[in-house]
Formats: sequence, structure tokens, C-alpha cells
Amino acid sequence: MALKVAVQMDHISTINIAGDSAFALMLEAQARGHELYHYTPDRLAMRGNEVFCTMEPVKVRDEKGSHFTFGESLRFNMREMDVVLMRQDPPFDLAYIAATHLLQKIHPDTLVVNDPMEVRNAPEKLFVTEFADLMPPTLVTRDKAEIDLFREEYGDIVMKPLFGHGGAAVFRLTRDDLNYGSLYDFFAATFREPWVIQQFLPNVKHGDKRILLVDGEFAGAVNRVPAAGDLRSNMVRGGAPTDSDLTDRERDICARLGPSLREKGLILVGIDVIDGWLTEINVTAPTGIRAIRKLGGPDVAAMVWDVLEAKVKG
Repeated sequence: MALKVAVQMDHISTINIAGDSAFALMLEAQARGHELYHYTPDRLAMRGNEVFCTMEPVKVRDEKGSHFTFGESLRFNMREMDVVLMRQDPPFDLAYIAATHLLQKIHPDTLVVNDPMEVRNAPEKLFVTEFADLMPPTLVTRDKAEIDLFREEYGDIVMKPLFGHGGAAVFRLTRDDLNYGSLYDFFAATFREPWVIQQFLPNVKHGDKRILLVDGEFAGAVNRVPAAGDLRSNMVRGGAPTDSDLTDRERDICARLGPSLREKGLILVGIDVIDGWLTEINVTAPTGIRAIRKLGGPDVAAMVWDVLEAKVKG
């Protein structure tokens, strides 16, 4: 049974197909005979309780520089779709939140992945605090006195914006770092939200493991090793992907998270683990599908579509 699949994403012309998980999901859907439609979130329109969108039928190819072909644009009531993949990248801002409200109008009659209400209620650096015992010591605040106390206790810390993404504006501060005052002023002037302050984990030099879960079950993992001279392991910041098995501790983390993710309708989730400590739960547009496959790991895109087809068919 062919499904109508709408993909809400950053414009497909701008993506890096080598690492883009949305593109991996589109390739798998097309291989299964599903109809693919492409749109950017600014095209959504709500009238009453109905949501409309003009989108392009799209064919995809795993060819850099020639990876898509559009058909003629068509206007749909979004309820005509069987599945909507909500895959635009953060920032998790008011535009992102507004799109979740609109898509909530059609879910679950149309299956939206991930559940838009749960995505809205699960900011990635806050949702993870529901499992605080699995995390390194963590503070969420913009109050300097609280940061001072945390820094006095733990010394070596990492500071990052609460709604940051892709490794942007992640800083390490040592106990005697004279840049602390200036960095605090920079954050205060730049970011209106609170910030995340965590104890620095020195073994990040050995990698920050991205683990993908599909419908609450472990699906695959890739270890991301920071480039020389960089704190950040994100692949968009030069982190090198290497294949990886799970440790017993990481399996325990997956087992703890799985039931909650399944209950919330968070079908594709990426968690980040450093030296056995859970640091983030990524529910918006988790990456790693293509890296895992290229390293000889499981076909996570196929796992996702097995789950989605079963849910649509009931």
C-alpha cells in the first residue's frame, strides 16, 4: 500500500545529503513505493481546524548536486497525507513551536513524526533532565550567582545555550579561566533563554556517542570523535564518525528511556552519551542514520519505515 508522505524540512536544495537523516528517510520511503511531497514550514496555513499546504511532489536520488526533482506544486489539506515527517532543523524557536501547533491539528489522524505536542514539550536540553541520575552534574540558569556556585564546586565546566544546536556556542571554562566574565556578558547579551552549565567530561576526547532509538528500542550508534583542538564532536563541526558497540551502561540508559519515548510518540530519537553519561535527548531532527549505515551498521531508515507502516495500517 503506497502512502502519501509529506516531508516538512529545510529546503531540500540546501541540505548535505551525505549526512542528512531526512534524506535517508526519503530514499527509503521512495524505495518502498510511497509518494513523497516536499514543503518548508512557512507554507503551512490554518483555516479553522483545517491545515493546508502547497507542496511539491519530489523524487530523490543519492547523487550529490542532483539529488532531487520536483513536480508541479499542489495544494493539499494536510489530512490527505498518511504521514508527515517533521524534519526541519532547529533553532527551536517560536516559528518551530508554531509549526507544532498547526500539525497538532491533524495528528494522529495523519501520523506526524515525531508527535508535535511531545516535541514541543520536550526541548532537548530540558527533557533530558527527567533522567537526571543518568546525567553529569547539570545546572540550567542565567543567574551568575548560581553559575559561580556551580563553578566553585566543579571547577572545569561547559557552558552552552539552552536552545543551541549543532555544537554552536559551546564553551569549556577551566577553574581559573579569565574569560569567564566576558563569556558571561556575551551569553547575557546574546541568548534570552537560560543556559546549560555542566561538569566537563574530559573523556569527550574519546568521543560523544550518538545512539538512535526507534519506537523506544535501540537501533544503531555512531561514536563522534572531536577534531584536534576542538571540544565539539558534532559531525557538522568536524567530528569524525567511527563505528561503535554499546556498553552495558549505554544499554541500561536505552532501557530506561525507551518506555517514556514510546509512550510520548517519539518514534525517532537520538541520544548523546559521553563516557557513560547522558547529555542530550534529540527529538526534533536527530542525525546519524546515514553515518551508522556507511560504517556497516543497521539500516535505521528501514527500521523507522517498518514502524510507520505498521502504525498507519493499524
